[in-house]
Amino acid sequence: MSNKILVLLIGVMMMLLLGLGGGLFMMWNKLSALNAQSMANASVQDGSTSNQDHPVGPIFSLETFIVNLADKGGNRYLRVTMDLELGNPEMESEVSQRLPQVRDSILMILPTKRFEDISTVQGKTALRDEIMETMNAYLLKGKITNIYFKEFVVQ
Repeated sequence: MSNKILVLLIGVMMMLLLGLGGGLFMMWNKLSALNAQSMANASVQDGSTSNQDHPVGPIFSLETFIVNLADKGGNRYLRVTMDLELGNPEMESEVSQRLPQVRDSILMILPTKRFEDISTVQGKTALRDEIMETMNAYLLKGKITNIYFKEFVVQ
């Protein structure tokens, strides 16, 4: 009976050591990943101070757009709210006057997109660029320098 207890005790001790070693390994990996992430964030923040030299132009807010996506079956829709960054303050009156044309151009672009087209960051960037290019083609007093998505929901 004494040998059985000794073997059982050694087995339990081995399991505890293996569990402790596995736990320490997992914590070490998690901490090194967090450290790498914080180093990457620090380098991004250092680089962001140079971007603050570029002043933000006037912002023109648009109402929310809700459109069906071009997916098969038409089961998904997109709800997007965006702000336009204008190149100069004189553009606000032109954009206000051309608001029906602005809304129409956006409403002609959004329903042509599929979920796969806009689900990635690259897809959203391409959508932003396409909208800016379309609107800048008919604006005379300046250009839209950026579009900020305030809401981007696909359901």
